[in-house]
Amino acid sequence: MANRSIDHAFTATSLTSAASDPTFAGALSFMRRRFTKELAGVDVAVWGIPFDAATSNRPGTRFGPQAIRRASAIFDNDAQYPFKRDLFADMAVIDYGDCLLDYGNHQDTPAAIERQANAILDSGAFLLTLGGDHYVTWPLLKAHAAKHGPLALVQFDAHQDTWFDEERRIDHGSFVARATREGIIDPDRSIQIGIRTHAPEDCGINILYGHQVEDMTAGDIASAIISHTRGAPAYLTFDIDCLDPAFAPGTGTPVAGGPSSAKILSVLQRLHQLDIRGADIVEVSPPYDHADITAIAGATVAMYMLGLHAERRAIAVSQG
Repeated sequence: MANRSIDHAFTATSLTSAASDPTFAGALSFMRRRFTKELAGVDVAVWGIPFDAATSNRPGTRFGPQAIRRASAIFDNDAQYPFKRDLFADMAVIDYGDCLLDYGNHQDTPAAIERQANAILDSGAFLLTLGGDHYVTWPLLKAHAAKHGPLALVQFDAHQDTWFDEERRIDHGSFVARATREGIIDPDRSIQIGIRTHAPEDCGINILYGHQVEDMTAGDIASAIISHTRGAPAYLTFDIDCLDPAFAPGTGTPVAGGPSSAKILSVLQRLHQLDIRGADIVEVSPPYDHADITAIAGATVAMYMLGLHAERRAIAVSQG
């Protein structure tokens, strides 16, 4: 016990140190990372946006960040599967806490998210966001595009989110159309994976529909993503309803006929060539979850996003 600690999220002495909290106890930051608003020396900031006022069906994703953090406690502190490395040995990751929002004034929400995201990105940290409904990706895309230019959107989702809306409408089903219209994303290099619904338009974005994903191998899907984005700076957004409800029942707009968590995680594992500049996991709705099935899937997706970033950092170091 002499070398063990508790509440690593508060007691950690280094941003790259491993935690030793038992999975059933301790402060529940994302993967036991230190809770802090200090960004100096930080490589990755994990940030929650507890917002669900744009939901069109079942609400509850405001509790998503809490649930994902809680589920992430199951990860041990050895090398993380399948990346064969301690993700925090050479990568300083913090839990930046949550976005501050006024629940009674939703028209201020997009500007508040964008402003706070800009502050994190200005530090040079990679931003991994825990939603919240999918509307939060709109201001996140604006913040990332302001830093990196138009982005290739890589979207895992059951829905295209290309419904047209008014400029000020708060709606989680229209951010892709808006981002395309305003030049935030490059539709020619963007791709959607797992779509199982119809929308009025595709905005010129390549789509891998659910039935196609079912027939393709994980390697083929990953190759299609890498080939289509063609090396462009990319933003990775993962709506948990991309997965079949059998693997993610806790979401607002579940759609039957989706892929398994195993298959899509296998796809994510193969995306180390993708130039990911930012990422989010959204639409985890704990009120409709069972035994934390969806939260565990969401936390695992987020961990894979960290793993991909760690691999790209290692490759950059090895190449000088």
